[in-house]
This record gives sequence, C-alpha cells and structure tokens, in this order.
Amino acid sequence: MSHTAHIPSHRKPRRSASKLALRAGVAGGVLGTIAVAGAAGPANAEPVTETIEMPTLGSLDAGAGLASAVAASAEASQQEALDQSLQTQENLALQKAAKDARTAKAEADRKAEAERAEKARAKAEQERKDAAARASRDSVRTQLTSTGDDSSDSTGGSSTNEQTQAPSGSAAAIVAFARAQVGDAYVTGGTGPNSWDCSGLVQASYRQAGIDLPRISYQQSSMGTSVSLSNLQPGDILYWGSRSGSYHVAIYVGGGKYVGAQNSSTGVVERSLDWDMPSGAVRIL
Repeated sequence: MSHTAHIPSHRKPRRSASKLALRAGVAGGVLGTIAVAGAAGPANAEPVTETIEMPTLGSLDAGAGLASAVAASAEASQQEALDQSLQTQENLALQKAAKDARTAKAEADRKAEAERAEKARAKAEQERKDAAARASRDSVRTQLTSTGDDSSDSTGGSSTNEQTQAPSGSAAAIVAFARAQVGDAYVTGGTGPNSWDCSGLVQASYRQAGIDLPRISYQQSSMGTSVSLSNLQPGDILYWGSRSGSYHVAIYVGGGKYVGAQNSSTGVVERSLDWDMPSGAVRIL
C-alpha cells in the first residue's frame, strides 16, 4: 500500500454530549502531542503524507446545556422530596391532634359520669337522712305524748286547729315574708336572701315585724309562751322536739298550714300540719 493511500475511517455511533465533550478534550491533547512531535523530528526526515481522519466531535455547548438540565432535574427532585417530608410531618401532626382530642373527650366523659354518680349518691344519702330525721321526730312526739310533757300541747292531727282567719298587723308581715320565700333552697346555716335553714327563715320573718329572735331553733322555741296546737294563730312558731331542745322550727300561716325550710331536697315549702305534725308551738306576738 502506498503512502498516499487513503485510510478508511471506521466511524462509530455518536456518543452523548458529555462523553463527546470529554473525548474532545482528549483529542485535543493527542493532536497537540502530535504537533510537538512533528516539530521536533529531524530536518531531513521524509514528510508524512498519510491522512488520518479523526472522528467528528459535538459542540461543547451541548454538554453545558445537558449539565444545566441535569442540575435542574436534581433540584426539582430535591424539592419534591422536601415537599413529601413536610406533608408527612403535617399528616403525623394531624393524627396526633385527633388522638389527643379523643383522649381529652374520653377523660371529660369519665369525669362527668363520676360527677353524676357522686351527685346521685349524695342525693340518696340526703334522702336517707331526711327519712331518718322524720322518723326521729315521730319517735320524739310519741314519747312526749306518752309522758305528758307539759312543753308539748299536741292534740293529734285530726283535732288540729283549722282556723282560716287572715293574719293582721305584725303577724301579717311575718306570714307574708315567709310565704314569699317558698321555693327557695335549703342550706344549712342559710340566712337568705335566696337560701335558708329553718331557724334562719323564722328569724328573718320575725324581723319584718321588728322582732329580733335568737339564731338557733331551740332558743327560738324557748321564747314567748306555749300555746296548744288546737289554738294556733298566724305567726306562731312551731317546733319539733322539746321546747327547750327543739331541732326544727317553722311558722304557722293559718288554715292548718305552716311554712318552713325543711331540707335540701324540698327547700322552703308550705305544708299542712298533718304532713309532719309539730311537737308544740309558742306565741311571741
């Protein structure tokens, strides 16, 4: 083969832009080396007439564009991963908040149920005490009647005075005030204006007539003069127990009825004497 014979080029498929850019750099280095070697050869050397065809390389700009695209894609992937992480954290926070809310509601329901149970227990206990108190009053009345205690003027429920005369003067003021409190609550130690105990109501009622009574029931029943239950007048003080040791008081309002602060279950009520017959009565007016 002659020196001038053309060496056919064995072309290979085009590479990617980044690989082309790399090969361009390598080719440039090889060409520079060949140039330097040629310049350094002997002066009388025979000129090289062979032609070597180098593969065509793509533009470096294509490689730069691809690098930018790769960088943008990486940034987008990173942003997507960040968004997914934030969404996961938000979902976890919502789940925790819902769980905490359910726990709080369950605790509130438990406390409410416990409070209802406690109120029911307290009410049942109070009703038991009230029943025991009424039974005790009945027992005391029986004992006083059987021993002929002169502090008790009871004549029995069937012979109780059923006078219907309207109160007048100071008695009218006392009765009107007592009746105006019907429906108020019973509270131990209560002296008004919206809650009372038995002696607190009697004391406040008599104050309307300008009379200051002691605060305690047995002290109130020890005042004035004893009167028979068959000869009651509006404004008389009724008592349960012995006159000097009464444990409950109320005000006779006429018509065979009285007003008194009974207990926490009933509050201030107007009742017939037959509902809970008193042991005796005193008159202060």
